[in-house]
Amino acid sequence: MSDVKTAVVTGSSSGIGFGIAEGFAAAGMNIVMNGIEPAAHIEPQRLRLEDTYGVKAVYSPANMMKPEGVRALVATAEDVFGAVDVLVNNAGIQFVAPVHEFPEDKWEAIIALNLSAAFYATRAVVPGMKARGWGRIINIASAHGLVASPFKAAYVSAKHGLVGLTKTVALEVAEDGITVNAICPGYVWTPLVEKQIPDTASARGISEEEVKRDVLLAAQPTKAFVTVEQMAALAIFLCTDGAASITGTALPVDGGWTAQ
Repeated sequence: MSDVKTAVVTGSSSGIGFGIAEGFAAAGMNIVMNGIEPAAHIEPQRLRLEDTYGVKAVYSPANMMKPEGVRALVATAEDVFGAVDVLVNNAGIQFVAPVHEFPEDKWEAIIALNLSAAFYATRAVVPGMKARGWGRIINIASAHGLVASPFKAAYVSAKHGLVGLTKTVALEVAEDGITVNAICPGYVWTPLVEKQIPDTASARGISEEEVKRDVLLAAQPTKAFVTVEQMAALAIFLCTDGAASITGTALPVDGGWTAQ
C-alpha cells in the first residue's frame, strides 16, 4: 500500500481484534480501536501501537449494539483521519443454551452485536470507499458461519448471516475497487479462552491439557489453536493488491474443522 490507510477494528481492546489492530499498525496503518472499556483502561495499548509502530491510533468506546453507536464510531474515524479505508467487523458475544430455553434478550443482543453492527458499519463506510475507488471490508465470522453446533442458535444464526452479508455486499461493490470477505476461525487462543480452561477442567474432572485437546479442540483436526497472529496475517493479506480478486469469500482458518 503506497499511502497511509486507516483501519477501523471493532471489538479491538483485546483478543482477535487487538491482534488484527496491531498487525495493521505494524503494516503502517492508522488505527481506530473500539471496545466497551473506558478509554483510560485502553490507553496503554493505544500508546503502545503509536510508540512501537509510528502510526496514529485512537480509541472509541462507541456501543456497537446501537445503530447510533456504530455511526458514531465511523464518524470519529472520518473526523480524525478523513476516511475509513479498511473496516474489520470483529465485535461479538456468545451465549449457550437449548433453543427452547434460550433467553430472548440474549438472542437480541447476539444478533445486534454479531450481525446488525456489521451491517450498520458497512452501510456507513461504503459510500466513502466507493468515492475513493478503494476499500477493504473484513468480517470476522467463525467456523460457525459455515457449520453448526448445538445450543448456539443465536451465534450460529448471526455468523451464517454475516457470511451472507459478506457475499451480498461483495457483489454490490465488485466494480468499485472494494473487496468484502469473511474470515472464519475455529478456536483462537485468546486471554478469554485461556481463562476458561481451569474452570472447565475442574468442572469435568479432567486435566487442562485434556480440556484443550478433547473439549475445545475436539472439532479441529490439527489439535492446535489458531493464533491471533495468524488471523492478523490473513487480514493484512486481504488488504494488499495481491488479494484484489479475492472477494465474497468465507475463508476458514480452523485447523481443518470444516473439512470434515
